[in-house]
Amino acid sequence: MTGPSRSLRRQASARSLLLTVFGEHVLPDDRPAWTSALLHVLGGLGVEDKSARQALARMAADGWIASERDGRRVRWALTGRGRELLTEGAERIYAFGRGRESWDGRWVVLIATVPESKRELRHRLRTGLTWAGFGSPVPGVWVSPHASREAEAKQVVTGLGLDSSAYSFNGPFAGIGSERTLVDQAWHLGDLAAQYERFIREFAGMRPAAGDPVLLAQIRLVHAWRRFPMLDPELPLELLPPDWIGVRAANVFTDLHATWREAAQDRWAALRSA
Repeated sequence: MTGPSRSLRRQASARSLLLTVFGEHVLPDDRPAWTSALLHVLGGLGVEDKSARQALARMAADGWIASERDGRRVRWALTGRGRELLTEGAERIYAFGRGRESWDGRWVVLIATVPESKRELRHRLRTGLTWAGFGSPVPGVWVSPHASREAEAKQVVTGLGLDSSAYSFNGPFAGIGSERTLVDQAWHLGDLAAQYERFIREFAGMRPAAGDPVLLAQIRLVHAWRRFPMLDPELPLELLPPDWIGVRAANVFTDLHATWREAAQDRWAALRSA
């Protein structure tokens, strides 16, 4: 079986970038954006005009945004659904990595199996539980050191109609095996550390000029960071290697986002008003 076509990948990339733009600049002040402003920004990020327009149409079809015509010009506003979904995502993205809760040593263990034949259901289960911070050390078993996230896991399982065949347990690690091995098998921290290292190398030394450069740098920064809540379960420090690079990466993101924010917003406001 071949992978997705290049055209489909371009559309997915354009839509993902567009979500970042709406989340970073349209959501905060809830003011619509002209098509021309959105095309200008996406063009600066390397998205072709056709792909950008297709991404807008796809988001509208999905009920995230709605168009408003003013003469010959069109602007785009978030719908109630779009605002709700982006607000939820923004809360997770911008707060991610800023602090870690103290850990009481308890784990949540969830047993939830889906037949291989139901690939779409398996994918939705994995996506939902991964977003909730769970890792899977072996097929059908999901674990998290955050006992408070059992409710989120239950919501995922119930939403997929799997609650009658899933089971959860809550308690401390026992005497067989080691927590370090469990963590390595469930989350592959070496791969995650490498991605954090790439993020730091790409952004830590950037000093964009005012105007388009700082606006585009800000969007790239947020777009690159927004994948980490899906990849990183924010494990307690007791379960992480010493001097965990994720802490340094979070500091880089927070510092740069704050440093660039005002200038980026000024440029966006100019584009929005043009």
